[in-house]
Amino acid sequence: MKIEKLWFDTNNIYILDDKGHTRHQSLLWYDKLRQATDEERESYTIGFSGIHWRNLDEDISFESFEYDDAEPTPLQRFFLEHKEINVSEFAKRIGINASLLRNYINGFKQPSKERENAIFAAIQTLGNEYVLAATLHTSTYSVPSSSPMLASEPSPEEQK
Repeated sequence: MKIEKLWFDTNNIYILDDKGHTRHQSLLWYDKLRQATDEERESYTIGFSGIHWRNLDEDISFESFEYDDAEPTPLQRFFLEHKEINVSEFAKRIGINASLLRNYINGFKQPSKERENAIFAAIQTLGNEYVLAATLHTSTYSVPSSSPMLASEPSPEEQK
């Protein structure tokens, strides 16, 4: 495959190949590219088998633009967008093997519909727990609606 043009939008990387086909992939698969500046994204080389961003230490194979899963499934999207969730601990919590859950997230395996529903139910339970914790905190402490989510320094009450 020969690349004629490469470009980005907010969520995807696109290529135009020498046969006139436009292909794309979600940047959720490539966190370094997703967070990169335009200047960093423009600093790439095209090799024998793919595209390389030396300064980002990121590679995309030509072959991957031909995969059927250019867009993550809802399950993959959730975990790719929420890197703060420890996949191993989440898997332990729901009683499945952590490697298996990682394989679902990375697209190497597909969960059954029942398994996928169980994972989403556990995500919903976790979300409800977060909401409950935030609600309890808000009812205990007066939190202005304009306050930032994360303060750079603890409040005077927290320092006690």
